[in-house]
Amino acid sequence: MKSKGIKISMKILLIGEFSRLHNSLKEGLQQLGHEVVLVGNGDLFKKFPVDINLSVKVFNNPILLFFRKGIHKLTKFDIADFEVAYKFKKALKQLHNFDVVQLINEDALSIHPKLQILLLRKLITQNKNLFLMSCGDDYSNISYYLKEKETYSILTPYLNNTALKKQFYYCLKYVSPTYKKLHDFIYKHSCGVIASDIDYHIPLKNNKAYLGLIPNPINTDKIVFHPLEIENKIHIFHGINTLSQVKKGSVFFEESLEIIQKKHPNKVAIHTTHNLPYKQYIDVYNQAHIVLDQVYSFDQGYNALEAMAKGKVVFTGAEKEWLDFYNLKENTIAINALPKASQVIKNLEWLIENPNKLVEISNNARAFIEKEHNYITIAKKYLQVWEENSKD
Repeated sequence: MKSKGIKISMKILLIGEFSRLHNSLKEGLQQLGHEVVLVGNGDLFKKFPVDINLSVKVFNNPILLFFRKGIHKLTKFDIADFEVAYKFKKALKQLHNFDVVQLINEDALSIHPKLQILLLRKLITQNKNLFLMSCGDDYSNISYYLKEKETYSILTPYLNNTALKKQFYYCLKYVSPTYKKLHDFIYKHSCGVIASDIDYHIPLKNNKAYLGLIPNPINTDKIVFHPLEIENKIHIFHGINTLSQVKKGSVFFEESLEIIQKKHPNKVAIHTTHNLPYKQYIDVYNQAHIVLDQVYSFDQGYNALEAMAKGKVVFTGAEKEWLDFYNLKENTIAINALPKASQVIKNLEWLIENPNKLVEISNNARAFIEKEHNYITIAKKYLQVWEENSKD
């Protein structure tokens, strides 16, 4: 379908928020004069802002929480899903006549697929165009990476040790029959799917519904860049989310930091945290020169991009596919972190012994974010894809 030209003002509904992606996209769209409503649960402890809050409150009451955990242990069903479903059903009364509706993920409401299908069916009937993002785990990328076609993926720890199946429940659930039905339903009723980075782009390359990769939007107006100043020690930050630490390869960072601390106690200061709320997380890594993000990825996730915007030197996904996509050279924007402690240690020591490289990569990282991830530029790309692929 040829571009119809972007409307002067559109009503856009964004559903789901796991990383601040939809918040930054919303801000970019608003700067361009569009009306945007964001619906979500804030993503647990991260507490991202939303316009319509679906977070669980009633079933987090201590008494009800006890029964909730018991029922979940026996049935694997979270009765708090009914609270979220009720809130969304109530919100549906005002969620109509939007030009575009976008789901951040196939599990955008984070409730049982049967409930999601019922609610999404109603949402679709009262709005114009539904778009899906491949951002985070979904049927397409989990089923693809289970086939081990790539050197590694977030599933590598599980594929190497199936005893970790319980820890990978939230990944593997997407290839279960119930989530496959949700996947099929959304694909049938959507205008197409958009990938947010290389890790989600690779599994979709031959998918007929794929509309292409649009990089994560970063609000560089809100994120202040502070040029790195290295006075005494180099500060290294490792923020751990215990729900995802295995699939992010935190063990390789922990092993590396233990060795680095012993070898260079007078040159480094190491900061390791667990499950901090978003605002506290940002405060801690503000003092860091180096941020350790993840090893099982080809591209950067949202936390890494925000750290790069601040001018941090980030150990994250920066594989050849990413370098080729952006036409970059290795170790000039971010450090490609592989699932090998020896490789992490080697790169850390290279930076410790060459602090001028820290400053150089820091400046390059900020410039890269401003060029490739600016939230207004990215919002324009979304508008173009939505317009070119809308049904009316």
